[in-house]
Amino acid sequence: MSECRKIEDVLSEEGVFVSTTAGFSMYPMLRNRKDTIIVCPYEGRLKKYDVPLYKRGSDYILHRVLEVRPDSYVMCGDNCIQKEYGITEDQILGVLTGFYRGKRQVNMDGWLYKVYVRCWCGLFPLRRMWKRGRYLLEKFMHRGKRRNTGEWIS
Repeated sequence: MSECRKIEDVLSEEGVFVSTTAGFSMYPMLRNRKDTIIVCPYEGRLKKYDVPLYKRGSDYILHRVLEVRPDSYVMCGDNCIQKEYGITEDQILGVLTGFYRGKRQVNMDGWLYKVYVRCWCGLFPLRRMWKRGRYLLEKFMHRGKRRNTGEWIS
């Protein structure tokens, strides 16, 4: 019988944490339960566009650094529109150093990855407007329907 180990324990004992991801917050870069991540222990200051693994309460989060502040970081998942403020050094456990998309390793130092990161982060305001607009449209469209019948209210 194997016991569950905390990620921070694996990082300190093994020097690396390898796993699949769970969730859609980093889509399209990382696909839910399909891609394998490689996280190494955190050392020094993070830079803009790094992808740290940090702990928020009891949850482990893997999001991108959008802004480096003197005493904290601003983070956001690639598929999220809500920025997270006030992430401190104490919360950060490790940083993504590589990942496999299926069986193919993605070169995080390559020009293609760097173009993706800069374009995706640069389009953040447009993606935010798109998602909010889509949400409001869906809310408006469902506002006039009766519950559980699908009929429009006159």
